[in-house]
Amino acid sequence: MNAYTRHFLSLLTALCAILPATAQNTSSPYSMYGYGLLRDGATATQRQMGGIGYAMRGTRQINAMNPASYASIDSLTFLWDIGADLSFNHREETVNGTVNKANGQGGGLDYLQMQFPIGRHFGASLGLIPYSSVGYTFGDEVVHGNLSNQGSGGITQAYAGFSGHWKGLSVGVNVSYDFGNIINDIYAYAGSNQTLFEHVMQVRDWNVTAGLQYSFIPARFHRMTIGATYSPKKSLHGNTWVNYWDITADTKADTVSHTSMSGKYYRPTSFGFGINWQRDKASHIMVEADFGMQQWSKAPFSALYDAKGETVLAAQQFNDRLRFALGGEYTHRVRGNYLQRITWRLGGHYTRDYLCINGNNVKDYGISCGVGLPTIEGKTLVNVGFEWLHRQAAPHSLISENYFNITLGLNFNELWFWQRKIK
Repeated sequence: MNAYTRHFLSLLTALCAILPATAQNTSSPYSMYGYGLLRDGATATQRQMGGIGYAMRGTRQINAMNPASYASIDSLTFLWDIGADLSFNHREETVNGTVNKANGQGGGLDYLQMQFPIGRHFGASLGLIPYSSVGYTFGDEVVHGNLSNQGSGGITQAYAGFSGHWKGLSVGVNVSYDFGNIINDIYAYAGSNQTLFEHVMQVRDWNVTAGLQYSFIPARFHRMTIGATYSPKKSLHGNTWVNYWDITADTKADTVSHTSMSGKYYRPTSFGFGINWQRDKASHIMVEADFGMQQWSKAPFSALYDAKGETVLAAQQFNDRLRFALGGEYTHRVRGNYLQRITWRLGGHYTRDYLCINGNNVKDYGISCGVGLPTIEGKTLVNVGFEWLHRQAAPHSLISENYFNITLGLNFNELWFWQRKIK
């Protein structure tokens, strides 16, 4: 067995081994709505620059946000990238003039990706990336008792992508298998009695995203790239149901509603656009601006009914999700000493989320920064980043959240397709 085959099988084994562990640990009451908090497929490197990526391309980075980028990989290179993060948050809520404060944390394994060339004009990528995440715990007082709300889970995408390029034009496609369970629990306490109302969404679906990039050189050492992505609206596949337990009586669960998600729950039409400028001489400079839109207002999220035709879970209405991002990176000397080869990154974003809670629109914005630290041999990058994010609803503030996230990415670059000559 040659070295390439051994490495490939090792990576494939690692990919399968961590498959159950890719659910992102979130801590936010806002994640109890819809499909939870959405992710955008950005790596640790991209998150350090505000989550840009629609027009990004290069030989050292994997960019699943736009599959057209895969063909830009060097014909001798094999890349793989693994990322994790740690999140701390502080939230405040005003109830009857009283300000309630709480702290939380989350994190864990974020993604695993690999990319490799197929000849001189084609490239491919495989990976696991998060699509959404759910995680929260909080309580409420009600008449004659208390309620405790808990949620967990999320949706993960296992994707395979392929792209090709001709002159300055690149075209690519990602096909993904989306899977995961989203669980929302409500515990009701009245004296010594305890009951559980549990809503479960079990997603087993597929999705496709197409991408395009056009790159040209307006002047020596300068490159401009325009990128776009498209994902069509489609019905989600899977099942959703509601269970009811009388915990005090220690009875079996009673399923009061069960339905297929097909034709009742939908993924929206999505668009992404970006423009990227970079200059590579002795130093490296790159800046990109992105805009993304997801038409969630046209993606139904149906109600659930029991056998008597009574509503068990109300339908939810969503906003169109809009996202703006701006970011860039700078390397003083690409071939200089160690300190000169460190890459510095900075970015920011603004998002009007798809969540609409009692007529209140959820919005978030944040800034991020980070560094790309080369290893001594120069082929591997350790990407360490920091992100501050604020999330709040409007016109009524509901819950105000502030996050401080630490991101870590390991980007490996191997010359697996280069054969040494034997003298």
